[in-house]
Amino acid sequence: MMKQIMFNNYKYNHRLSLVFILLMTMVIYSCKKAEVIGEDPYAGGKQPLGIKFDNALPDPELASQGGEVTIFVRGVKKFESNYKFYVNEIEATVLALTDSTAKIKVPDNASTGGLSIVANEQTFFGPVLKIDGKVSIDDSFQTNGASYRDNNGNIISASIYDMVRLANGNAFVVGAYNNFDNRWSEKVPNGGIAQIDPNGTYIGPIVNDPTSVNFGKGVNGTITSVNRLNTGNNSGKYIISGIFSSFNSTRPNRYNISGITRLNSNGTLDSTIIDVINPTPNEVNKNRDTVPTFNGGVDGFIRKSFVFGDRLYVVGNFRNYLRRFYERSTYDTKVLDVIKMNQMACLKINESNPVNEGDLDLSFHYNSSTKQSPAAGNGAIYDAIQQPDGKLILVGAFTTFNGLPANHIVRINLDGSVDQSFNIGTGADDEVSSITFNATTNKILITGLFKKFNGSSKPGVAMLDLEGSLSAGFNFGPVTAGIPTFAAQLNNGKIIVSGSFKTYNGVIRQGFMILNPDGNLAPGYNNTGQFTGSIAKMMETTSGNTTKVTLIGYISRFDNRTFRSILRINLKN
Repeated sequence: MMKQIMFNNYKYNHRLSLVFILLMTMVIYSCKKAEVIGEDPYAGGKQPLGIKFDNALPDPELASQGGEVTIFVRGVKKFESNYKFYVNEIEATVLALTDSTAKIKVPDNASTGGLSIVANEQTFFGPVLKIDGKVSIDDSFQTNGASYRDNNGNIISASIYDMVRLANGNAFVVGAYNNFDNRWSEKVPNGGIAQIDPNGTYIGPIVNDPTSVNFGKGVNGTITSVNRLNTGNNSGKYIISGIFSSFNSTRPNRYNISGITRLNSNGTLDSTIIDVINPTPNEVNKNRDTVPTFNGGVDGFIRKSFVFGDRLYVVGNFRNYLRRFYERSTYDTKVLDVIKMNQMACLKINESNPVNEGDLDLSFHYNSSTKQSPAAGNGAIYDAIQQPDGKLILVGAFTTFNGLPANHIVRINLDGSVDQSFNIGTGADDEVSSITFNATTNKILITGLFKKFNGSSKPGVAMLDLEGSLSAGFNFGPVTAGIPTFAAQLNNGKIIVSGSFKTYNGVIRQGFMILNPDGNLAPGYNNTGQFTGSIAKMMETTSGNTTKVTLIGYISRFDNRTFRSILRINLKN
C-alpha cells in the first residue's frame, strides 16, 4: 500500500514538472519571439491627460457671440497654464475653471461648430455649440429635396438648377434628379421637374383632375432652366431647357425633343397632331403623329434660357440648331434640319402660325452669307444673365468672342453681336464661373478663379455696375483653403457668398458668409456653421422684419445639418 502511494506521488510530481517545463518553454519562446518582433511600437507615446467632455450639453445650448457659456468638461484644471479652448477653431477666453466645468466667453466672430481643447499638444473634441444670430434655418420649409436613383436602387444627391414661382405661390423646381421628396416610383419617376408649395411640400397630381399639375415621367435627362410665358397666345405656359430628348415617355420613337420644349399650365407636354409619311399604309395608326408643338432645339447642353418679348434666347455649349422636318418624316423616324449655331440661339415663340413655333430667328447671331453663326467663344460658357433691356451677359472660360477680345465675360446685343460699349477693360485674368444680377440694386456679381479684374485685385469675387465697370466701394477680401463659387446680392444690399473656402479675411467662415455692400462680414449674420456644396440660385421674399431666402444647387450641408440641394433660411432685418 505504501509503495502504491509513493508511486502515485511520483506520478503527480512528474506531471507538475512537465507542466512547469511546458510553461517555461512558452515563456522563453515568447521572449525570443518578442525579440524578433522588436521593441513595443506603442512605447514612448503620449500619456493620457484625463481631459474629457461630459455628455451634458453646454449651458445655454444656444449661445450668443460675445456671450458666456458653461461647458461641462473634466480634467482641465491641472493644465490651467497650458491649454487653449476653441469654439469652431476660434480661440475663446476662459472666464472660470473648476474640476468639472469651464465658463467661456464666446468669441465675437464665432460661428456654430465643435468645441475643442488643446493641452500638451493634444486635442480633445467636445459637443457642437450652436451660435445664435440673425441667420437661421427655416424649419417650416419641409422637403426631402432632390436625389437620383440608379437602376440598382442606389440613391445619391442630385442638383437643382432653377426654380420659378407660380401665380398661386407654388413653384416649379428643375434639375438633374429623378427622385424628388422621395416620391420616385418605377412607373413614374420625377424626371427633373416637380412642384412644391410655398413651404417646400411636394405637390403631386390629383387623380381625375385635369387642372392638376401632372408632369408624368418628366424628362429623360437634365433640366437647367424653366421660364414662364407671361404674354402672347401662350401666356401661362412654360419653357423648359437643358439636355434631354423626351418628356413623359420612354419609347425610343418618342425621343423627338432636342433640349427644349414647352409645357401647358398643367404640366403636360404642349403637343399637336400632324400628318406624316406612312411607308406601311396597312398600319393606319401611323398616318398621323402627336408631336411637341414647340419645334426647335440644339445638339448639346443648354446652360441658361431667357424669355424676352416673343423670343427665347438659349446659351450653352452646343454647335447646331435642330428642327424636325415633319413633312418628310414618318411616325418612327424624324428628319432633321440642321443649322450651325455656336453657343447661342434665338427661337420664335407666340407665333400666329403654330407651325413656326421654335423656328430660328435669323436676325440673331447668324451670318446670312455663310448660312451659319459666327464663331462665338473660344471656350466654354459657364453662366449667363439677361439685363432688363434684353441684352445677355455671358461668362466662362473664353478669352475671345466672335473674334473680339473678351476675357471671360462679354455682353451680347439683341442681334447677337458683341456689345463693345460694355466697359470691362481687360476683364478677368482667369475663368468666371458664376454671374448674378439684382434688379433692385442694379448690381452684377461674378465669381470664379480670377485674381484680378481690369487690373484691380479681385480675389474671386467682383461687383460690376450695369455698364461693366467695377462698382466703387466693394472690396472682396482673401479666402483660404478653397474658392468662392457663388455670390448674389439681396435687395437690402447684403451679399451672400458661398464656396469651398475655410476663412475670409482671417475669420472662420466654412463655405458660406453674408457680407455688407462694402465687402466686410455683416455683424450678426455670420453665425451659421459648416456649408458643403454649391449654390446655383437664390430666391428671396420678405415678411415683416424677416427675409426668407431659398437656396438651390448641389447642397449637402448647411449649418452642420444635411440637406439635398434645397433649403430656406431666415435673415432678421
